[in-house]
Amino acid sequence: MDSRLINIGFGNAVKISRILAVVNPGSSPIRKLKDDARVEKKLIDVTEGRRTRAILILDSGHLVLSSVQPETISQRLLALDQEQRHPVGLMEKGQRETGNE
Repeated sequence: MDSRLINIGFGNAVKISRILAVVNPGSSPIRKLKDDARVEKKLIDVTEGRRTRAILILDSGHLVLSSVQPETISQRLLALDQEQRHPVGLMEKGQRETGNE
């Protein structure tokens, strides 16, 4: 099981294996999903009072509200996925950037 975490803003992180979807909060069905999660006490708000820009849907049925853009979270997930697939390439890149070849 993958135990890596992804930063979702303000020092908060979610286990990536628990994320089912990262969605934009603007659509009516997503707003309904958010309202239902609030009633069921399955809503986690980590926006620290800022505007909700992304909602993470977890496999437990919880919804996590984040102030980070969905595209940014997707890019972070993609970077973690690429790091897992090609760890040697990233090590070599880091060595080139620091001049430790």
